[in-house]
Amino acid sequence: MRKEDKNIVIDSILSELQACPNFYLTDVSDLNAEKTSQLRRQCFNSGVKMLVVKNALLHKAMMKMEGKEFDSLYDVLHGSTAVMLCETGNAPAKLIKNFRKTSDRPILKGAFIEECCYIGDDMIDALCNIKSKNDLIADVIALLQSPIKNVLGALQSGGQKLSGILETLSDKAE
Repeated sequence: MRKEDKNIVIDSILSELQACPNFYLTDVSDLNAEKTSQLRRQCFNSGVKMLVVKNALLHKAMMKMEGKEFDSLYDVLHGSTAVMLCETGNAPAKLIKNFRKTSDRPILKGAFIEECCYIGDDMIDALCNIKSKNDLIADVIALLQSPIKNVLGALQSGGQKLSGILETLSDKAE
């Protein structure tokens, strides 16, 4: 491959990495054509983009990314590598775990989720349970609203008791 062609591919990989905040590095080397097609179909249905890339070109694209540290991921760039890009941090982990019910691949090499690096296939369960940034914000808002809802509920129940007492007293007066 000529140097100009390599630069085009590196820039393409770089734009994909910049477009998606989360990505997984997986090994899909021993999957046959049928299983690979099933994996790609499941990726498409889950909103995950899957790319098979050369490790050297991916390494160069990752080095070009500004403001992100991928140093721990460079060690896993060997053998066959497929990149799974996504918006939500746990979607590829759930997809991999579900797909491995029928196959022993893909194997998770590493992942970059919400500015953190995760290395090794043993992290798949932790990545399945990870919450997205929006989910965490929603949880905090719900926790902040809880005391206000309790106070409003207590005030409303007190008002209902008072109106019930007044109705009872008015009925007795007649």
